[in-house]
Amino acid sequence: MTSPWPAGAVTGVGSLPGLDPDEAARLVFGELPELPHLAELPARGAGADMIGRSAALLVDLPIELVPSGWRRTAHPGRELRRARDFLAWDLDALQAAAASHHGPVKVQAAGPWTLAAALELPNGHRIVSDHGAARDLAASLAEGLRQHLAEVAGRLPGGVVVLQIDEPSLPAVLAGRVSTPSGYGTVRSVEATTAGQALRDVLETAAPGARVVHSCADDVPFAVLRDAGADAISFDLAHTGTSDYDTLGELVDAGVSLWPGVLPATGAAVSFEAARSRLRELWTALGFPLGSLAGSVVATPSCGLAGASPEHARAVLQALGEVSKWLRDAESGSD
Repeated sequence: MTSPWPAGAVTGVGSLPGLDPDEAARLVFGELPELPHLAELPARGAGADMIGRSAALLVDLPIELVPSGWRRTAHPGRELRRARDFLAWDLDALQAAAASHHGPVKVQAAGPWTLAAALELPNGHRIVSDHGAARDLAASLAEGLRQHLAEVAGRLPGGVVVLQIDEPSLPAVLAGRVSTPSGYGTVRSVEATTAGQALRDVLETAAPGARVVHSCADDVPFAVLRDAGADAISFDLAHTGTSDYDTLGELVDAGVSLWPGVLPATGAAVSFEAARSRLRELWTALGFPLGSLAGSVVATPSCGLAGASPEHARAVLQALGEVSKWLRDAESGSD
């Protein structure tokens, strides 16, 4: 794949603190001009959260909010309309902020296995516990995403839409760690080949262009994501170790872009120097020349910034801008 983002690009994972989509869009496009993203603001409540927001894209699979979470239902209800309204407002803000933008724009949605692990069937069991229901969910998501990306592309005539699928629950699905309704048991694991094929079907149907899969879990299944056809894999660098380096090196050799999270999503002080050091250490450990770093990675925060203060979130995005400049300098050999 020839990536639509330039060498040295950096981006956010997706979520931000706050309630105002126009303010969030201006912040993203101001600080991340080479690869901005559709801002997600879960602090607005149910329907703005990752699961409700993504489930609102499903075709012919309406959902409702119950005390235990989001559940499939027979007819669309108030909560589903609210989720779709939130997304429409966010797209309006994106369109306004991108009026003069020419280049890639990233949008995010939960993947089929994260949705299957979170959404309930009418009987209260997770969709992931029913293989037929999980297949139906993946097909519905693929079609919903295809329609969603077409709408985004229509709103951004100068943009190139990049899809990011968020799969934080995929490791739990593969390991059989998703809880049953009682909380005393777990749903049986899903085989890696089955999980990868469903994810591949979603990616190929929804987005024939650049496709990113993100997970900030501790045990990212890099091989499954590669085999599913991800063009880029986004992960928290703090959760990787030397045991992952062979796989990461193989991904780079295969042309897969690495999107390491190198700045803290919450809490810790934001340091461009620390982020630069972590990227240097990674690239040295993988055995690649520093000049190839900018064309092979896109630096991000460690995870979404919804839990951060507005000041911390802005500091992270500004530090990413410094990382971008350093990456371009390293590519030209002037670092």
